[in-house]
Amino acid sequence: MAAEAAAAVVAAVVAAAGRALVEIGRSYFVYLLASRINGTLYCGVTNNIVNRTIQHRDHLVAGFTKRYGVSRLVWYEVLGDINLAIQREKQIKKWNRAWKVQLIERTNPRWDDLFDSLFE
Repeated sequence: MAAEAAAAVVAAVVAAAGRALVEIGRSYFVYLLASRINGTLYCGVTNNIVNRTIQHRDHLVAGFTKRYGVSRLVWYEVLGDINLAIQREKQIKKWNRAWKVQLIERTNPRWDDLFDSLFE
C-alpha cells in the first residue's frame, strides 16, 4: 500500500515538473549520488533522472542506496545515446574514489543536492 502511495506521489511530481528538462530526441543520464558531503557514492544510469532520483530519495527500491542512505544527487551528465551512457557509467564505476570526488567538485564543490536544479 505504501509503495502504491509513493508511486502516486512520484507520478504527480513528474507530471508537475512537465518538461523541465529539454530533450532533443532521447536523453540518458549518468549520475552520482552521495549520502552526504564526502560520503558514500553511487553511480547509475537512467532515461528519467527526476523519477529515478525520487526513487532513491524516498528509498522506494531496496538495495545499495537504501541500505547506505545514498540519496543526494551531486553530479549528472546528459548523453543522447544509451550505449554511450552505459559505457560512461561503467567507466566511472571503475574509477577510484578520488577521481569521482574530483568529477563532483569540478561543478559542485559544496556537494549541493542538484535535484531542484533539474526544474530550472
